[in-house]
Amino acid sequence: MKPRAPECRVYISLENLLESRQHCQRLPLFRGPVRASRQLGQQYTRLRGRGVDFDQVRSYQPGDDIRSIDWRVTARSNKVHTKVFNEERERPVFIMCEQSDRMFFGSQTCTKSVMAADAASLIAWTALAHNDRVGGVIFGAECHEVRPQRNRRAILRLFSLLQQANNALQPASQSIGDSQSEPLNLALRHSREVVRPGSILYLLCDHAAIDQVNPTLLVNLAAHNDLVLLPVYDILESQLPIGKVLEFSQGEERVTLNTADATLRAAYASQFIAQQHAWQRLSRRFSCSLFSLHTGSSAVDQLRDMLSSHKHRSAQ
Repeated sequence: MKPRAPECRVYISLENLLESRQHCQRLPLFRGPVRASRQLGQQYTRLRGRGVDFDQVRSYQPGDDIRSIDWRVTARSNKVHTKVFNEERERPVFIMCEQSDRMFFGSQTCTKSVMAADAASLIAWTALAHNDRVGGVIFGAECHEVRPQRNRRAILRLFSLLQQANNALQPASQSIGDSQSEPLNLALRHSREVVRPGSILYLLCDHAAIDQVNPTLLVNLAAHNDLVLLPVYDILESQLPIGKVLEFSQGEERVTLNTADATLRAAYASQFIAQQHAWQRLSRRFSCSLFSLHTGSSAVDQLRDMLSSHKHRSAQ
């Protein structure tokens, strides 16, 4: 007897989000352990310039910043000495996760909204395991924020908002018409007021958001934070199956596609490829990381494979 294919997960549950904790040690989201205390996270910040943690005084070397010269030690020893600082290790992790009606679509293992929620929970648990503060924004028609904190209470609050937004989703009744109503633009405007400089910002949103996103809203966020772009798509959005007649509906609109038409399939695929190229241009413009997630396999497997591959390339 042929095994039954697993059903597509349509909604997320709080239990799903809590269970993600068991997988956080499998994800190389952050660098290895460094000196840590109860008040310090285990990451290095992207803040420009010297850090704020004084380390030691040593003899001046060519190329040292003259502003760091310790004049008292220099006067006592008659030799120029400079202060050495460690990079600031306080680095809040901020997760922006879209839960809009357009994410309520999936033809594989889950909907895009569930995939984004799974990834958000994995990132949150991993950050807390590294003793970093965690917060975020859940956005769709509205934005709901949780300020970064270093405790489970903040994560549970974030998960509660995530579950509520996810479970309220319905099939989109209308398409996004312009950049002013684009959920991602609304969330970026909101986040500029709450994201602390020096944070690492994970952006989980619909792959199609690139068509209406306003890049200028990312300028300050990318300049003062580490930005990781995680657009989510469904396999059916990237290519059409061959030889089938598909019917799509959105509100009162109905569209029928004959996928036996090779020209139609090529045009459909080209739209998705154009979106991928746009994401890549955005990533290069702001020098940020880009990993696309799809609904064809689990979030933990995709994040582990992508980040391990990225870590390997960086070491070469």
